[in-house]
Amino acid sequence: MNKVILMGRLTRDPEVRYSQGESATAVARYTLAVDRRFKRDNDQQTADFIGCVAFGRSAEFAEKYFRKGIKIAITGRIQTGSYTNQDGQKVYTTDVVVEEQEFAESKAASDSQAGSFHAAERPMPSAAAGDGFMNIPDGIDEELPFN
Repeated sequence: MNKVILMGRLTRDPEVRYSQGESATAVARYTLAVDRRFKRDNDQQTADFIGCVAFGRSAEFAEKYFRKGIKIAITGRIQTGSYTNQDGQKVYTTDVVVEEQEFAESKAASDSQAGSFHAAERPMPSAAAGDGFMNIPDGIDEELPFN
């Protein structure tokens, strides 16, 4: 079984390209900064930076709504690969292929945290956010699978 669940903040806006051919498919790449649970001795890094790739409608959704600093949750699978770079060296890659993605905090909380990845600076959930429902951004109605 190959299943990955991540929650983190985007380190930059998604980079979206379209495949060649008759039916061009959107391909979005983004990096998630995922906080580590524990800090090891002499380890300055408190987050892992994980490359993610989404295809098709998921990629279009990421392009339209995801921005640097927002917190998202994804599920997917790890995919490894390799290619030969311009210098003739073999480069190995590891990415998470996104199967599902969603917002992990309200838009207001996301806007106030844009560009910040430090857990100590994150706001506490407000009473309104404690109802167990996530806030859906304005203008997303046409993207929802039910109406």
